[in-house]
Amino acid sequence: MLKKLMITTASLALLTSATFAQTPDQTQPAPPAATAPKGQVITEQKPDQLLASKLKGTNVIGTNDEKIGDVSDILFEKDGKILAYVVGVGGFLGIGTKDVALSPASFQIVPANDRESMKLKLSMTKDELKSAADFKAHKETTSTTGQAPSRDRAPMTPPSQR
Repeated sequence: MLKKLMITTASLALLTSATFAQTPDQTQPAPPAATAPKGQVITEQKPDQLLASKLKGTNVIGTNDEKIGDVSDILFEKDGKILAYVVGVGGFLGIGTKDVALSPASFQIVPANDRESMKLKLSMTKDELKSAADFKAHKETTSTTGQAPSRDRAPMTPPSQR
């Protein structure tokens, strides 16, 4: 019996010392790369959030609930802040359409009906929007030869030289 007790005690002492040897040192901080997140992942859209794909093409209505245009683009800064919704006004089938950029605060979201997900309402009429200043998108400058700027791509080699 004494022999069993001594073997059990010795075994427990060996296991306990092995456990202490494997316990990490509590004074060392974790490496920064292991704790710093690489990006924030968003798993779902909330009810009060809009997708640009759903907003683009949305009908814009005026004070009398008449369609005055639709959202043709969205202007935003590099940090993601939305500056304006670009509304295409006038014209027919995209010909003669004038773009006007308005801040998001200018719009009120009108609830959905059977065919549309939503509309955006302005406190302006179609004529007021037509007389507003045109929105001009920034265009890349071209070289003096009239050719488009280089895109830093490797030149294409003909199939016979590959």
